[in-house]
Amino acid sequence: MALRQVQDDPPRPARDKGFDPGQALRLAQETFDIEAAAVLGLKARTGESFARAVELMLGVRGRVVVMGIGKSGHIGRKIAATLASTGTPAMFVHPAEASHGDLGMIKAVDLVLAISNGGESEEITVILPVLKRLGVPLVAMTGALDSTLASHADILLDCTVEKEACPLNLAPTASTTAQLALGDALAVALLDARGFKTEDFARSHPGGALGRKLLTHLSDLMRTGEAVPRVGPDASFSALMREMSAKGLGASAVVDGEGRVLGIFTDGDLRRLIEKGLDLRRLTAREVMHVGPRTIRHDVLAVEAAELMEQHRITSVLVVDPEGKLCGAINSNDLMRAKVI
Repeated sequence: MALRQVQDDPPRPARDKGFDPGQALRLAQETFDIEAAAVLGLKARTGESFARAVELMLGVRGRVVVMGIGKSGHIGRKIAATLASTGTPAMFVHPAEASHGDLGMIKAVDLVLAISNGGESEEITVILPVLKRLGVPLVAMTGALDSTLASHADILLDCTVEKEACPLNLAPTASTTAQLALGDALAVALLDARGFKTEDFARSHPGGALGRKLLTHLSDLMRTGEAVPRVGPDASFSALMREMSAKGLGASAVVDGEGRVLGIFTDGDLRRLIEKGLDLRRLTAREVMHVGPRTIRHDVLAVEAAELMEQHRITSVLVVDPEGKLCGAINSNDLMRAKVI
């Protein structure tokens, strides 16, 4: 077991020259400069071919299939995810796996976006003839314009960089940054061309904060039926307090015989009455309620209820139907549990 561990350990540098804070800072700043220059360099080379790539992707009936190997593969996965979340059906297929069966995922209605800085990755070049026979359009993203990948491409996107940020000019750094930026540019152009809206983004991200805010309606969260505290205007103060305590909302609606909201009584109202020293037992709901309370329609987004509460500094709001009849209630705790706020 000890011998196996030694064999599996990665090779280590011959010596450790020690940590130099100044050198680390200098290299960090150089990295930012080099990678910023790599991204800005794309501007001069982004022209007609980019527009044609967007147009081709926009018209594809299937999916944009992104391929890449090594670091370009990691970038490809991110580009595929960004495309998919912004309205362009996309998926990542590992080129090595494609040669062993996954090529069956790709159909003639699809489009392949192949990413390779050097354009000679064997895992990609070996399947290029097969893609041609399938009639699949090929968009190549490469920094080698005379490479095998470039020669097979229907559309070539030039992501050449002058040098890598790596001091040895070996590790993919500036080149992968340029690939990522070019992929984002494609996604943004496609998003705009599709008329992709905030609501569309939310539907792609139902688990995120934006999705919850734009997809969760008040009717999904509000308390309904017997869970909504309510009393008639002639109810005694004791009955009003029992209703509030039983329903745990911190407030109770006061409604007429047809269920229309006349007023509301809250915990805050109770504190203020106690401070006045009134004999509460003799009062009715009509006498203690706050007339004309803030209400909200049941068919709005839950975030609108949160905004109403924040604007008027209240912790609960009554929900009404189009006729002004009480149909629900919600408080800030309900919204927090749903992570709307």
